[in-house]
Amino acid sequence: MPTTPGQRHKIIGTFEEITASVPEKSLTYGKRSTGGRNNTGKMTVRYMGGGHKRKFRFIDFKRDKDGVPAVVKTIEYDPNRSARIALLFYADGEKRYIIAPNGLQVGMTLMSGAEAAPEVGNALPMQNIPVGTVIHNIELRPGQGALLVRSAGNFAQLTSREGRYCVIKLPSGETRKILSACKATIGSVGNSDHALESSGKAGRSRWLGRRPHNRGVVMNPHDHPMGGGEGRQSGGHPRSRKGLYAKGLKTRAPKKQSNKYIIERANKK
Repeated sequence: MPTTPGQRHKIIGTFEEITASVPEKSLTYGKRSTGGRNNTGKMTVRYMGGGHKRKFRFIDFKRDKDGVPAVVKTIEYDPNRSARIALLFYADGEKRYIIAPNGLQVGMTLMSGAEAAPEVGNALPMQNIPVGTVIHNIELRPGQGALLVRSAGNFAQLTSREGRYCVIKLPSGETRKILSACKATIGSVGNSDHALESSGKAGRSRWLGRRPHNRGVVMNPHDHPMGGGEGRQSGGHPRSRKGLYAKGLKTRAPKKQSNKYIIERANKK
């Protein structure tokens, strides 16, 4: 039973899978929060500020320790991302954090590199991954480090191969080609219940550093292009405070170099 109004609609993730409460000190550093201010102290982003202090955890997105087995020591919470992270102890003594995929357990042994088996948590070049496999943490350029499919519950699918390229179906519905030499990790990102969370109260947003957000429609014409009007007027065409269209306007550069790799755009609503 809810004991307070804030508890009534609260749905937050469980922490059962988490096995350590303090991060590995050698892989963290203190992260200053900007509060939406730039280097001169001027507010450049509204509705940011406050929130709990965070330590940044260095995550290994490159997975470049090929051929060295690593044991999963802990699964931990990371305040900087929606997914959980896992601490790996490599056979040569090095420690690294990775994003924890679904089904990763403490004590499992992981590998990276072309010789690795296509099993959950292993990172290997896409030319060595069987077609149809569910993957995450995908690089766009070989050795650059994973850029795609990193947030909780996400996964992509390797659908086919065309010459030097693999065809990937991304979570957005977009289908695109990526060089086969790029690495990806097997499995889907863990903590898939993150999408079901509901904070239950405004205070939880404040803990995350989000300040109250007021809509353009409720402002005056002096403050916002969508403001003003007698009574409750909805504000005309949605646009930003600077007058730029907020919806329906294409924001992708028409001559972007990577357009040629995109086979099918994300599903249009």
